Amino acid sequence: MNGVLDLLAVAAVIIATVLIGAYGLRLSRTTSDFFVASRTVRPVWNASAISGEYISAGTFLGLSGLVLLDGARGFWFPIGYAAGYLLVLVFVAAPLRRSGAYTIPDFFEARLESPVARRVTSAAVLIIGWLYIVPQLHGAGLTLEVVAGLPLWVGAALVAVLVGALVAAGGMRAITFVQGFQYWLKLTALLVPLVAIVFALRGAPTEIDSSAVFPADAGPGGIDAYATGSLLIALLLGTMGLPHVLVRFYTSPDGGSARRTTVLVVVMVSAFYAVSSAMGLVARIVAPDLATPGAADTAVFALPSRVFPGLAGDLLTALVVAGAFAAFLATSAGLIVSLAGVVSQDVFGGSVRSFRASALLCAAVPLAIALFTAPAGIGSSVGMVFVFAASCLSPVVLLGVWWRGLTARGAIAGMLVGGLACGLSLLVHAAVGGVGAAAPLLAQPAAWTIPLAAAVTIVVSLSDRRGAPLSADRYLARLHAPEPG
Repeated sequence: MNGVLDLLAVAAVIIATVLIGAYGLRLSRTTSDFFVASRTVRPVWNASAISGEYISAGTFLGLSGLVLLDGARGFWFPIGYAAGYLLVLVFVAAPLRRSGAYTIPDFFEARLESPVARRVTSAAVLIIGWLYIVPQLHGAGLTLEVVAGLPLWVGAALVAVLVGALVAAGGMRAITFVQGFQYWLKLTALLVPLVAIVFALRGAPTEIDSSAVFPADAGPGGIDAYATGSLLIALLLGTMGLPHVLVRFYTSPDGGSARRTTVLVVVMVSAFYAVSSAMGLVARIVAPDLATPGAADTAVFALPSRVFPGLAGDLLTALVVAGAFAAFLATSAGLIVSLAGVVSQDVFGGSVRSFRASALLCAAVPLAIALFTAPAGIGSSVGMVFVFAASCLSPVVLLGVWWRGLTARGAIAGMLVGGLACGLSLLVHAAVGGVGAAAPLLAQPAAWTIPLAAAVTIVVSLSDRRGAPLSADRYLARLHAPEPG
């Protein structure tokens, strides 16, 4: 019975996604509709859509699993995820909207007057996006395997095909409606079971042992200062290096609207992180046997039936499954629409037809990767994408928005050095588990790769005899000039 309800929940999410996407498709006509929803998305709905795509498999499944495994240490992830949007709000939201670009490579080509810088940025965006999509596909496969016994590839293929088709059909305007709906579904899918479980535990005959929730070795005293600090820096700065986050600000009507959108996003994602983290705390009481790297990501599926045996637990589990599938769809859709815009503009000329072909291509590549790789810890996999984005793209985005002296050569050098240093560090750590005293530096490299990328960018820009583009002052004035009204 439980498996049938779970599959019905997945089917309901898919049907709702298709119907809402079809409504958005009716409104998608122009190139601007497909790339940036004609820059007409108002703050509340845009914030819902951003929150919908930002809350990924790593948050819906992985965050509860991290809290279950690591206790207090797991809370650094939601703190970093939410606070990252504060930096976006302060430093880049309004200027990026005023740039008038469609994509991040568009912004860098206009800012630096360099097609080469554009191509390097495009490559970085594609790598980051595809690395982020793969955990979503793994999460979808894991979900259907756990609740229905289906092979891992079924869930991955289902999400990739559905999202690729939806983005190809309606572009940014269509998925904006879908993602806004899916945020509220995801919040409801965890909040309702959490409230029910908490009330049930309050009436339990046994007292809750606080040491089971926060044992001493999982509290602040057990935190590794370097690893935690490096991770937090990556999460804070990584947000502004994620292509599906940055492209959303191009859909706002103006810079002020982009700022208001970002404030709402901070509130919305913080609310969800509080609920998801609380599920992890509950799991430390109800399902401590799942505190293993392979099983922790499934804890949110197990909790309802353990507390409510029978139909009530089955219904709550089906609601959680529906929310999880919405998470995979929303994040994958946001990533694919941002990547399709880049590929369409850089490779095929930027037409609606090329956007559609690019969307299908951008869904096929991560699907192929997901089919030939095994799922790792979803929360930690997403965290590594933040580390790479923070090292490769975030320093250059910040300097591009705020420093007149940035040159094309400096930006290219910074992206290459930051991306290669981070990528090699993570690969070496995965292959050999670290090298002596350097092991922590390889496992969490953001604390040194981000300053390295920024330093290389600045030094190469200052030594570039060609200097900054002559249009730099005029372009920066456009980014930062107060808007009328």
